[in-house]
Amino acid sequence: MTERNENRVALVTGAGRGIGRAVALELARSGFALCLAARSRIELAETRKLSGLAPERSLIVLIDLAMEESPGQLIGAALDHFGRIDVLINNAGWAPPRTPLVKTSAEDQDRMLAVNLRAPIALTRLAAAQMAKQESGGTIVNIASAAARNLSPGETVYAAAKAGLVAFTHACFAELRQHGIRTSVIIPGLVDTALIPHNKRLERTLMLKPSDVAAAVMSIINAPEGACPLEVVLEPQRDPLRGAR
Repeated sequence: MTERNENRVALVTGAGRGIGRAVALELARSGFALCLAARSRIELAETRKLSGLAPERSLIVLIDLAMEESPGQLIGAALDHFGRIDVLINNAGWAPPRTPLVKTSAEDQDRMLAVNLRAPIALTRLAAAQMAKQESGGTIVNIASAAARNLSPGETVYAAAKAGLVAFTHACFAELRQHGIRTSVIIPGLVDTALIPHNKRLERTLMLKPSDVAAAVMSIINAPEGACPLEVVLEPQRDPLRGAR
């Protein structure tokens, strides 16, 4: 598997920590060169260090995906360095603490929509254009959230963005498969990352781990030729909400 992937390139957003870092490390172990994108140089440098990849096989791109021009800059940087993109992992996400809709600021609303939906759409559009030119096609994996289905109070805009990402993935699958591009979405339940603040009602040891999501990503990438796991739903085996049955 490592030899098969040695000439393949994966772009991972939100690669500095949590799910993004776990995915990046699994991709590195499988032989991929990496384009690592996030807002923190320190965190990205640590991901690169943990991956064991040399700079020529691990490009660091500091980027804020809330900015409209960022997707084009990121894809351009990856292509300038590697000349190809074989895997795109749209993992970067952002949400403020749970806030009632009427108290959600316009700035927070716009950032949630930009990072969680607009940027993945733009990155997918640009990466797919490149993948369609490659004989080997490519794989695009979007990381959504159970919030898209659970519809919890205080997460209205975030839920809408993630639900949009799920619908977008299904539409892309229908459109892009003719070009040899597999498009999938992972819908994880509660994952123990910094995005979820500590809460006395949560037993964090029962939550999904970033490595669980990374394993799901690799199962999509390594799926048999001619098959596409279009939607993968991950839930903790035991409910991490204290007192839940």
